[in-house]
Amino acid sequence: MTSQVQSTVEKSKIVEKRNAAIKGAFFTEFVDMFDIYLPTIILTPALSYFQPEELPQGMAGILTSLVFVTTLLGRPLGATIFGALGDKIGRRKATISSVLGFGIITLLIALLPGYSSIGITAYWLLVLLRFLDGVFLGGGYTGSHPLAMEYSEKHQRGFVGAFILSAFPLAYIVINLLGLAAFALIPQAGPDSPYAVWGWRIPFVIGALLAFWLAAYYIRKVPESETWESSKKEKNSLASMFRGKTGRSFFQVFIMMTGFWLTQNIVTLILPTTVLRTILGLDGIQVTLTLFISYAVLFGSYIAAGVIGQKIGRRRFFLILGPAIVLVGSVLLAILLNGKALPLPLIMLLVVLFSVIVTAPWGVIVTYINERFTTEVRASGFGLGFSASVVLPSFYAFYMNWLGGIMSYNSTIIALLIIGAVIGTVGAYLGPETKDVDFNHAE
Repeated sequence: MTSQVQSTVEKSKIVEKRNAAIKGAFFTEFVDMFDIYLPTIILTPALSYFQPEELPQGMAGILTSLVFVTTLLGRPLGATIFGALGDKIGRRKATISSVLGFGIITLLIALLPGYSSIGITAYWLLVLLRFLDGVFLGGGYTGSHPLAMEYSEKHQRGFVGAFILSAFPLAYIVINLLGLAAFALIPQAGPDSPYAVWGWRIPFVIGALLAFWLAAYYIRKVPESETWESSKKEKNSLASMFRGKTGRSFFQVFIMMTGFWLTQNIVTLILPTTVLRTILGLDGIQVTLTLFISYAVLFGSYIAAGVIGQKIGRRRFFLILGPAIVLVGSVLLAILLNGKALPLPLIMLLVVLFSVIVTAPWGVIVTYINERFTTEVRASGFGLGFSASVVLPSFYAFYMNWLGGIMSYNSTIIALLIIGAVIGTVGAYLGPETKDVDFNHAE
């Protein structure tokens, strides 16, 4: 009887550890995406606070883009640094360090003076801090996601990976609601307006507090990965990423992710601005409402994709979805691009269907990449495989410009979607099935 009680207690402790790790990864993804969207949604109306007045339009555009691009450039560097740390000192310590880092940086951004106080230095400090923010953000999921996956039972991995990534659309919805509230309550008109001077700082302080809370949660609630603790430690997990079996796994994941990042960019970057605003001419409220509905559906569709991937296999899921994006996604996109006369409810439906199909692979990606690497290099493999592959797709505007020499502008968007889906499918084809892999012996 005593042994049964002990067994029950041990199982309860394991479940408690597993739940804490999974919740921690979900919260990390949420805080990460919250921080990523802060400048895009919250800071854009206040950028004049950091810049001289009456800038040429081209220069203003460059300065604005740098605030966002530097964050993306910092993420692969952060994944490299904290991935190696996660493999060497543990997933938990690496996560706590990175979360504290982007909490401090986000708070420093909230305290920045403006152009009227220190001149153009204010802008360059903003860019530098956003780059450092990107470095720490790139390290956040590098430790937390492998930690959660290593605590998950084999038959749960599909759901767990999808549940973690579902925090992305949820963060988008929350930051937009916060932005709408700030825009409605705080006047914004020029660099001396209340919003430009102090209003934008409030969401940044909230972001910093969320990060500090998350670090405290990991310190108090989340134990180190037992799978990592019992594994053989690599002296230099980063160096092994590019050689032998691990190197082949990395390059296969890199190819696949390059393709799926390219298709993802169309949903998250091109669709809201170029398609909905410029081509279809929707106003701000219509775009916001359309995206709210779309991201609310994505929260559920990610989880559904993960469950399906658990049932039929990750590789098979990618090999089905890649061609579906080419055949169905491109048709839906073509209808949208030529749908200026369509009623708003139909446009919303098309956007939802398009977004669900194109982003479906992401419900499986977290699980798949973690399963592609052994425990000794899993944090580095996941971090680099997930982040380094974002670099080439980030130059999508240049690719559209090149393709514009041989086709119409609208057609370049469809072409990018098809190219990305093909690359993602080829990358998935080059890799093995992983759903039954032992985490200590990943192929």
